[in-house]
Amino acid sequence: MKVHLLLVLAAIAWAQAPNDLPNGYRTIRDWAQPPNGAPWAAVTAVEVAANGDVYVIHRCNENSCVGRSEPPILKFDKSGKLLKAWGEGMFNFPHGATIDPDGNLWVTDEQGGNGKGQQVFKFSPDGKVLMTLGKAGVAGDAPGLFDQPTDVAVAANGDIFVTEGHLQGNNRISKFSKDGKFIKAWGKKGNGPGEFFAPHTIAIDSRGRLFVGDRSNNRIQIFDQDGRYLDTWVQWGRPSGIYIGKDDTMYVADSESFGPDQPGVKKGIRIGSAKDGSIRTFIEDMESTTIEHSGAEGVGVDAQGNVYGAVVRRKILEKHIKLDVK
Repeated sequence: MKVHLLLVLAAIAWAQAPNDLPNGYRTIRDWAQPPNGAPWAAVTAVEVAANGDVYVIHRCNENSCVGRSEPPILKFDKSGKLLKAWGEGMFNFPHGATIDPDGNLWVTDEQGGNGKGQQVFKFSPDGKVLMTLGKAGVAGDAPGLFDQPTDVAVAANGDIFVTEGHLQGNNRISKFSKDGKFIKAWGKKGNGPGEFFAPHTIAIDSRGRLFVGDRSNNRIQIFDQDGRYLDTWVQWGRPSGIYIGKDDTMYVADSESFGPDQPGVKKGIRIGSAKDGSIRTFIEDMESTTIEHSGAEGVGVDAQGNVYGAVVRRKILEKHIKLDVK
């Protein structure tokens, strides 16, 4: 009976994710190029700085940086010109990223091995390592350790929040002070309030609330910065990436919907409000109903409202140019 009820609730949740909304964007695929004529590997994250520079994280070759010499972190100007590349030999499986209020770039390495991984790195805009969280190559649930760190967000006061768990792993959120001191962690594997199954992404709204893309539970959970559960939203599909602008416009990349357990829900980027959860725009993925294909996982937005999508499986960096709709 309990299992049946959960299936019914899941079906209701997925039915609420809208597909029939206006788009309002023109899409360019393969915007910008890696250095030396190399093809894109799996593109996992994209973040736009206040000055318009675009940071793109990809996985060196195919879907892994293990044993590779390519730089996984690429910095472009707003025209797509490569400005800088770095991170060679540092990562196994770069995953999530964010830009903090001071303009520094944070990147997670979600897999351990070869004396690397299971860490979160803070870089200056020029690629200097400013801080490292976690212990290289060591997975664990002890304070300050990670097991599959998927994403990171930094609050206005500098506090750091890291989501952990990619099907396996800790399935929790760890909180650190601005100087990297562990404060607390919360969550465990499950589908109840405050529990997680692959918390894949995290973002912070203007009120300081944490929005966690609890991907394998097909929902967004909302918390305060002390870990107190506030709400659950199910209307955004299956969230892989979340970006929230200063005006609380929220962009959610749904990369995995459509299938037998998600009937009729298409993949794409939904755009709406972090204030009330309403959705007004849907950028449908190029293969939104192809089960074998995953859409954009990472999402970034520039000051003009253009939306960037980081596509892992198809190894594409998309730019969705906002149209002037009158």
